[in-house]
Amino acid sequence: MNPADQLARLRALLAAVVPGNRFYTPRLAAAGVTPEIGSLAEFSERMPFTTKADLVADQAANPPYGSNLTYPIDRYCRYCQTSGTSGRPLVILDDAESWEWMLGNWAHIYRAAGVGSGDRVYFAFSFGPFLGFWTAFEAATRLGILSIPGGGLRTAARVRAIIEQRATVLCCTPTYALHLAEVAQTEGIDLRTASVRTIIVAGEPGGNVPAVRAQIRRDWNGAQVIDHYGMTEVGPVTFQRGDHSPCIIESAYFAEIVSAGTGFPSPDGEIGELVLTTLGRVGAPLLRYRTGDLVRRDPHALEFALAGGVIGRADDMVVVRGVNLYPASVDAVVRRVPEVREYRVEVSSQGAMVEIELIVETDDESAARLVETGLNDAFALRIPVRRVNPGVLPRPDMKAQRWFRVPEPS
Repeated sequence: MNPADQLARLRALLAAVVPGNRFYTPRLAAAGVTPEIGSLAEFSERMPFTTKADLVADQAANPPYGSNLTYPIDRYCRYCQTSGTSGRPLVILDDAESWEWMLGNWAHIYRAAGVGSGDRVYFAFSFGPFLGFWTAFEAATRLGILSIPGGGLRTAARVRAIIEQRATVLCCTPTYALHLAEVAQTEGIDLRTASVRTIIVAGEPGGNVPAVRAQIRRDWNGAQVIDHYGMTEVGPVTFQRGDHSPCIIESAYFAEIVSAGTGFPSPDGEIGELVLTTLGRVGAPLLRYRTGDLVRRDPHALEFALAGGVIGRADDMVVVRGVNLYPASVDAVVRRVPEVREYRVEVSSQGAMVEIELIVETDDESAARLVETGLNDAFALRIPVRRVNPGVLPRPDMKAQRWFRVPEPS
């Protein structure tokens, strides 16, 4: 998108936020940021970051919804909260206009994925209080797409419904797409009879890991895999066309990538933390929000493309004997061994020394050894891999938590 158009939207947002928003009004004044801001670069230089810790502290001090509300409370009609996987859940309220803005973002995502009228979308997840696919579901109905909720059903029932309802599009996490196929095999359900041609995955890294995409395609008759990224705090952020890198919806977000350590801009092509400013979520805006997600901008793309999608969380990276390990990098190695259906990573430390061990679920001991060899080849590290029988590790239908820290011995 033209930077001038982004700047115009940012100025309109700033004009709407002051003076009603008690969270941002003093911050903007202290930074000397006004609706007449001269450029996006000036905004980045002057405006301090917003962090999740800032929002959590604000909600604790101003319960139950915090002070990041641009309008009087009776104007808000939507309630969501974060999953709480990285701390205390945040409550986010939306007014009708901000909700419509997010539905428009999802319409953009569907169009880019080639999804439209005549499709049938199956939402294989529970409709909880998090934003999740609430906006995706409602946007699909607005576009005239038959939308089928799968909340409250067991996995086998969802697989049967996908086939019986002739769903052409499946929305779920990457982990759950693999688990649905695994259950289909266990239940004797032939996925070759399914009509699914597009799978939109979100909620966790993996949708752009080549080995994960390849495995999902194998399980689902060659269906295209579309990786989507979004957060309850900011809304639906990226779209993807086929196998191209996912792109920021620049009409909706001013995006930056900064060094997770220094906060200074990261050069194109280098890993950094994604920072987002919501240009249309006026009711509960976020200005320069540090998402905690690590990404790398594709310097060759015309749009703001994220090469490889979300690489991982800034707080999930571990350093083992001087080597930086990201969850997505480990996932890529494990998924090259199709006999491994699930795994767990245990991180332990003794003083300053950090070690990890992988637990892989497979009935094939040689598969575990292949994973061990693959990790050694990829990272030049000897990482022990232990095998457990199929069915031992949990199968979540939302975000998969595979990395666990083992308490230090007393």
